[in-house]
Amino acid sequence: MKRPETMDESVIFDRRAVRLHRDRAAASSPGIGSVGAILEDAAARLLDRLDDVTRRFTRALDVGGRGVVAPLLRARGIETVSCDLSARMAARSATSAEHLVVAADEEWLPFAAGSFDLVVASLSLHWVNDLPGALIQLRRSLAPDGLLLASVPILPTLAPLRAALFGAELELLDGASARISPFPELRDCASLLQRAGFALPVADSDELLLSYADPRALLADLRAAGESNAVMLRDRRIPPAALFAHALAMLEADVDGRLQLPLKLAMMTGWAPSPDQPKPLKPGQFTVRLEDALAAMPDPAGDP
Repeated sequence: MKRPETMDESVIFDRRAVRLHRDRAAASSPGIGSVGAILEDAAARLLDRLDDVTRRFTRALDVGGRGVVAPLLRARGIETVSCDLSARMAARSATSAEHLVVAADEEWLPFAAGSFDLVVASLSLHWVNDLPGALIQLRRSLAPDGLLLASVPILPTLAPLRAALFGAELELLDGASARISPFPELRDCASLLQRAGFALPVADSDELLLSYADPRALLADLRAAGESNAVMLRDRRIPPAALFAHALAMLEADVDGRLQLPLKLAMMTGWAPSPDQPKPLKPGQFTVRLEDALAAMPDPAGDP
């Protein structure tokens, strides 16, 4: 594909395509299609982190939860507002008339500062062009000492499919284009939170193992979740019919003939700054040397 001369290099994703893909996914029935169980599992693992804090939350913002996150938050007794780039997808989070949903771009959030004490973004920020900027907006929407919970896919998620598509295109088309979204690495995620001004930033990893008897079901799940290719530099021509079949045939199955793919996630937590939060000591503020502290500890084996 020829690169347009006027294309902004900072624009990695086609946001209009992202919205259209979510519009199409929102129209699937029942729920959000066969991929609903995967989205629910990922959301539940992210929300499990609420059980590790003593703070109780009353008003949450669900960013791009695709009708999965909002019910889980409301089941915890947390009033929830849901937003999504797609108005149709946002509407899936309204289980009754009093539930507020907003069609909003994650890159231009319409919420006033301090509107929420909890923000949850489960698998919804990886199509954002300016992720640091989006995180800054999410922090501003939090009240002091409010909590952000976010998950994003990280490498090596979909690495076998990326390699297979690349190889199939080289064989069939004598060239290759971007067909899988670029994902960050885990070490990038905590630094993104810190850069956005969050206090006590933490990023750890989790993994969901996806298993398919038919590799074509993987592509169906990506489509059902609104995760079709929206890379700005994608090849916009209709691919040859043999491309995806050839790529899927290149994927290696396990001994039972099933395709096993890890969905690797970065689970990110960060707090809106507050004067009451604990602060790390600055260099030189320690009053006891580590060597002295270790020497004073009793040896569990009874040795002096």
